[in-house]
Amino acid sequence: MKLNPLTAIDFYKADHRRQYPEGTEYVYSNFTPRSGKLAPVLETYDEKVVFFGLQGFMKHFLVETWNEAFFNQPKAEIVQAYKARMDGALGVDAVPTDHIDALHDLGYLPIRIKALPEGSRVNMRVPMLTVVNTKPEFFWLTNYLETCLSAGLWKSCATATIAYEYKKLLRDAAVKTGVDLDGIAIQAHDFSFRGMSGIHDAIQHGAGHLTSFIGTDTVAAIDYLEDYYNADGIIGVSVPATEHSVMCMGTKEDEVETFRRLIEDLYPKGIVSIVADTWDFWQVITEFTVTLKDKILARKTNELGLAKVVFRPDSGDPVKIICGDPDAPKDSPAYKGAVQCLWDVFGGTETGAGYKVLHERVGLIYGDSITLERAKRILDGLAAKGFASSNVVLGIGSYTYQYMTRDSFGFAMKATWGQVNGEGRDIFKDPITDSGLKKSAKGLLRVEKKGDDFVLYDQQTQEQEKQGAFEIVFEDGRLLVDETLENIRARLA
Repeated sequence: MKLNPLTAIDFYKADHRRQYPEGTEYVYSNFTPRSGKLAPVLETYDEKVVFFGLQGFMKHFLVETWNEAFFNQPKAEIVQAYKARMDGALGVDAVPTDHIDALHDLGYLPIRIKALPEGSRVNMRVPMLTVVNTKPEFFWLTNYLETCLSAGLWKSCATATIAYEYKKLLRDAAVKTGVDLDGIAIQAHDFSFRGMSGIHDAIQHGAGHLTSFIGTDTVAAIDYLEDYYNADGIIGVSVPATEHSVMCMGTKEDEVETFRRLIEDLYPKGIVSIVADTWDFWQVITEFTVTLKDKILARKTNELGLAKVVFRPDSGDPVKIICGDPDAPKDSPAYKGAVQCLWDVFGGTETGAGYKVLHERVGLIYGDSITLERAKRILDGLAAKGFASSNVVLGIGSYTYQYMTRDSFGFAMKATWGQVNGEGRDIFKDPITDSGLKKSAKGLLRVEKKGDDFVLYDQQTQEQEKQGAFEIVFEDGRLLVDETLENIRARLA
């Protein structure tokens, strides 16, 4: 379906225009993460959220969608369709349409958005952006946009935040075990597309993963970043890889031949990832590797100097499969774990910190049900056995990126100031029945950068509100800042 921006709302938004006090001229709101209490993060989490996704939302929804589906359409048809939708759900003539007529006549969205730079790590309870109408007769528009703005932003920010937390975890493990930090960019690979809530969800939030990493199987996320974030150069990368249908079609009896064909005939150089648990993972990792060892070691490097066969287990407990199961029969493959088994066949080197690194021709990727907590247990388990963190790549799927809600970081858009008949009003909410989470700031807002933190100042004068770290990024239908993925990554780095 083609999205109609007028109806991309909760129904109760439709008539708030008449519910505001008579003479209302301006409504000023902000979008803020309020708490990480429910976030799927580790105990070391520092209560900051990555701000990402606003520019894509503005270009796609505020510019493209509003222009194509509203301003560039015949006014009579637009108003008639809107009235029919409201009449059918709320009652005949329940919502007047004169304000829709007026907006169409104006020809653009009369709002101003001020925001922190995307890629900033923002403290809890500090606004990432503010929204206000620029013409008094369109005061209703500020919070009319709340539903879609919230839906379009919270998960982009949450995904980018969780990706950053993975990167921080991988970096700490790399430092501890003495491996090159450059490899972290591909050590968390986005596997989430099929588990997300639709194509746009997968694309938009696959882009969030790419703010911290370059490994992805969400091809369209690269297109999204090129179109909406001026991305170029290395945006996202992947490798040739099999799935179970490929391995099954080769038959169980000829599985080793399927491996040989992939390793020697189809992909004689570069990286190839092969799913290895179709039948007996431990046979693959301890027997097929011995049979094919000479062919694996003889593979040619590509232009990047790579010639690695990556084995992919895809079932079982990821910690036990990779690091070993202490409850399995002693010295069995399951007891040793996949990394130790590969080391027994191929050997490798040691880092300056004394941790073992598998031979450069072999590796592991695990992408089933990975979470930050499991990732930490895997990295800790490898280190405990004397192996460096670089011996495994983690596939980060929907088990991470879909197991979040707006409440994970407490995102909310709330009004804190308005003007009625020329008089400014500081407004706020502080429910007596709430724990304090929903208590809002008050009045006009200013945010300042203090070292590595952002600090909020509320109840500001109009002159004070113009100062600080916020920058006008959208005004009267036009994008005023056109950020690049390169800059966003640099801020996060």
